[in-house]
Amino acid sequence: MSITQQHLLDLYRAQQLGEPAPPAPGTHDRRVVREWREERQFRAVLAGRPARVGQRIRHALGRWLLPGRRTTC
Repeated sequence: MSITQQHLLDLYRAQQLGEPAPPAPGTHDRRVVREWREERQFRAVLAGRPARVGQRIRHALGRWLLPGRRTTC
């Protein structure tokens, strides 16, 4: 069963039971990823490690967008 089919089934069940409709798939993805990242940073600080905020991503994007430029991290 696909995500769309499951969502339609959940909508039907909610309607039959008089409950509010569930959110569409993917509605809260950004919030979940943001909370997950903040949790990782928080745990790093508690463990005494530096909370790196996107250094690996910025470094990789810099290498991909500017291939001739040498980056040091």
